[in-house]
Amino acid sequence: MKIAFYDTHKFEKEIFEDVNKEYGFEVDFLGMRLNTKTALAAAGAQAVCVFVNDQVDEECIMKLKELGIRHIALRSAGFNNVDLNAAKKYQISVSRVPGYSPYSVAEFAVGLLLSVNRKIHRSYGRVRELNFSLDGLVGFDLHGKTVGVIGAGKIGKIFAKIMLAFGCKVLVQDQFQDDELRSMSGVDYVDINELCKKSDVISLHVPLTPETHHIINETNINQMKKGVILINTGRGALIDTRALIEGLKKEFIGAAALDVYEEEEDVFFQDLSNQVLQDDVLARLLTFPNVLITSHQAFLTREALHNIASSTMQSIEDCELPKSTRSQVSNFLV
Repeated sequence: MKIAFYDTHKFEKEIFEDVNKEYGFEVDFLGMRLNTKTALAAAGAQAVCVFVNDQVDEECIMKLKELGIRHIALRSAGFNNVDLNAAKKYQISVSRVPGYSPYSVAEFAVGLLLSVNRKIHRSYGRVRELNFSLDGLVGFDLHGKTVGVIGAGKIGKIFAKIMLAFGCKVLVQDQFQDDELRSMSGVDYVDINELCKKSDVISLHVPLTPETHHIINETNINQMKKGVILINTGRGALIDTRALIEGLKKEFIGAAALDVYEEEEDVFFQDLSNQVLQDDVLARLLTFPNVLITSHQAFLTREALHNIASSTMQSIEDCELPKSTRSQVSNFLV
């Protein structure tokens, strides 16, 4: 089988090549992102492998079908960039990697929280310029604070446990309650309104769906405790960015640490250092001294990359089998 890998990055190519030694697929690594215009580059392949910013809408899927593509493999957990209904319509199977390493993301979220709270990123920049002043670098103890966790799946659950180890009280909002988490001292399940009103820190760990789109918005930002810290390692559109900016300007929000951004597909994973940033909303966010932005790197550990490669390749091998005999049926969305 030949696979067309879209939006390939240097950090993942070597690992995929190593894992592919077990499978022996013919792999064509492409730097371009998949969309309607670039679909033709997959000619001759039977599967495409896509990343978070590839736009696999119905028109793109129709073109892939015409080229003989039988499978779309997402090397990510999120799948909001793929039209699953269109994939069903054109009988193209779709797989994802639902659990590559929840520790990588949860630990990174903690790192973001510690950095933005204790101003570690700002201190690093100062010291590089021989400015050893401590003014403006005051943070707060996490011990004894209330941390709100929106979404307590694998990642959110690990993040909640780490916060408990810091001595925090944890409030969880999730439509499904985890028995282990619910039984832990210091954890309470609440609705999102109560979580926003009582939390000193709020961390987002839900997938992007129509129900979670802008789950953080003007209404609940206005309900939050003054000085709250927002952490987002999920998907950018979980937060209404313009409402976030207003919350920062009014000082309702004390700080924000974002590994994802609502319109990141035109910016992230690229070197734009010699260009003028065209995204005015992102440019405004970058002006706030209490905002820390990273470029969707929470997943980026050796363990996670190896798990992504192994799971993706296994799903591609399984896609030719009947559903009842696939070894990773849970990875298949269509």
